[in-house]
Amino acid sequence: MYQKKVLSVSKKIDAIKEFSNNFTVLYVQNKPDKTILDKLETLFAHIVVAENEKDAIKEFLKHDISIMIVNLPNEASNAFSTIKKLKSLKHNLFILVLSSQEDTNILLHCIEHNIDGYIHTPFTLEVLTKEILKIINKYKLELKKYQSYANQYLKLFEKRNMISKTDLNGTITYVNDIFCKISGYSKKEILGKNHNILKHDDNPIELYKNLWDTIKVKKKPWKGLVKNRSKFDTTYAVETIITPIKNLDGEIIDFVAMRDSLDTSIDDKRYLLDRIEKNDFSILVMMQIDEFELLDKFYNPLTVNQVERNFAYNLISYLPTTYTFDYIYTLGDGKFALLTDFQSFEATQLNIETYLNEFVNNVKNSTLRFDDLEFDLNISVSYAIGHYMLYEDAKAGLEHTMEKKNQLSFSNDLSISVSQEAKNNLNMIKTVKIALENYNIVSYFQPIFNNQSQMIEKYESLVRLIDEKGDIISPFEFLHISKKGNYYTKITERVLENSFKILHKINTELSINISVTDIEKTHTREKIYWLLEEYKKDSHRIVFELLEDENVNDFTVIKDFIRHVKQRGVKIAIDDFGSGYSNFERLLEFEPDILKIDGSLIRNIVHDAYSKSIVETIVLFAKTQNIKTIAEYVENEHIFNILNELGVDYSQGYYFGKPEAL
Repeated sequence: MYQKKVLSVSKKIDAIKEFSNNFTVLYVQNKPDKTILDKLETLFAHIVVAENEKDAIKEFLKHDISIMIVNLPNEASNAFSTIKKLKSLKHNLFILVLSSQEDTNILLHCIEHNIDGYIHTPFTLEVLTKEILKIINKYKLELKKYQSYANQYLKLFEKRNMISKTDLNGTITYVNDIFCKISGYSKKEILGKNHNILKHDDNPIELYKNLWDTIKVKKKPWKGLVKNRSKFDTTYAVETIITPIKNLDGEIIDFVAMRDSLDTSIDDKRYLLDRIEKNDFSILVMMQIDEFELLDKFYNPLTVNQVERNFAYNLISYLPTTYTFDYIYTLGDGKFALLTDFQSFEATQLNIETYLNEFVNNVKNSTLRFDDLEFDLNISVSYAIGHYMLYEDAKAGLEHTMEKKNQLSFSNDLSISVSQEAKNNLNMIKTVKIALENYNIVSYFQPIFNNQSQMIEKYESLVRLIDEKGDIISPFEFLHISKKGNYYTKITERVLENSFKILHKINTELSINISVTDIEKTHTREKIYWLLEEYKKDSHRIVFELLEDENVNDFTVIKDFIRHVKQRGVKIAIDDFGSGYSNFERLLEFEPDILKIDGSLIRNIVHDAYSKSIVETIVLFAKTQNIKTIAEYVENEHIFNILNELGVDYSQGYYFGKPEAL
């Protein structure tokens, strides 16, 4: 059976003292009762006494009063008048009323003024502790509520300001993302370092003396303009507020510094481009305040700067609450940008156009006010999705949007520039993501025939996507957009897995397409090495087809990869050889076993003497180097006969068989 735990008086006193050390109590009575004061001194360390209403107000204004205890005189109306006045000055003031009168009107007054406790005198210490404990429990509830509010405000400040925390010795114990953005230091680089790492020599010694005297000796917040030095040795000036954080005993435990991030001279474009580069696949939103050039002409620079600053401050509030972008990039001349990870946004299942339309309408329906001025701002918006050329695409979209409007009309029309291609890309990315999740990135296999024996001696693994409707989608429709993000790497891995698994069904060689970009990625190389080890009995039947690329970053990596896999018995083929870029000298460095002749040459070989001459040259070169040749896109017997005459070793195309699942 549950039994209620009853605290002894001494336990109650201890429980009160845990919280009361930081309380100041105001005791009001015409002639203070020493017996009552003794009881109060048992519970509280800080007691201020007032003998009348006038003194009570005076002491209240002088001290930070947490609890007011009023011993009512015979005429209580003035006392309640004072209570009402003081509660209006501090709404969370806790009040305990003492009275020797058994008067119903007094109780009604207590209810009317929302008094926190009432004790009939005389009373014991146990009665007093019981009522004080009730007040402290109310205080705890209020504290939780204010902590909740504080956390909400902190999140808002986190998104708009540089925030750092240091211990009593000035060692940095916390920084937020915006702090890292502006200072240039990562959290790993800055945490544990002394705040002097940001110190700028231009700051006078007096500034630091005043700062430390204010926050450490006077234990009060300090506010001022401070110059800091970034990791990149650039200077940025910030309006700073440093606040000492105290425990319930009034002791300083650490310092929190908040800086206005919009006052810095950081190059937001540089930081934005860096973030784009680090992300695999992003959504970039770019916006321009309409008619900003007119603002620049008709208002002084300070006012224009204030417009930009205030718009940036309010930008987060204009965004729909369904999704929050972490950063605001101020690009100058009324331009701003937002960036987020594509997958994070996609997880919300929001429509990007609906989201942005709500955003621009929120701006349209708002008014920017400061210094007795009002501005009804409108914006134009564009967005881009991807990785490569993301900034350039969004910027071009924004310029296109601005060109469609009359720059001098002060039009209220708002538009979002989204090309049909961007919409198609977005839909295709979703299709790829779903296919990967459902293992619907599959491999089809096309036979490769020996031109002499006309027997199947190889298969080529070709990627296909099965969409939600069950339709088979060609790589030409999804690979180009997948290459802009991390999905391409996942597709490559899925193709590798599918291809190696099929080895037990066939007894021929198997060709797998690998791009130079794939090989340059450490993760992909390690995946290939692992598969070759897992299937080491069949690794001699693998052929990796490399696509030529003049944009190779490091040929050493490619050559090391080729050397490594050849030691496992793997053959190397060069795909689409003869298509515009064919460096014979570099080709020999790759030591290929096979050349796959570009399909555009094969398609035209019947009617185009130039194509036939190129194919003949490639075949002669290959034979002198003991390299086999394969012709793709062999569509009919006529093409096959010409290739046979020229001495091409293998043929691949619809004349011999279409790609199929095995």
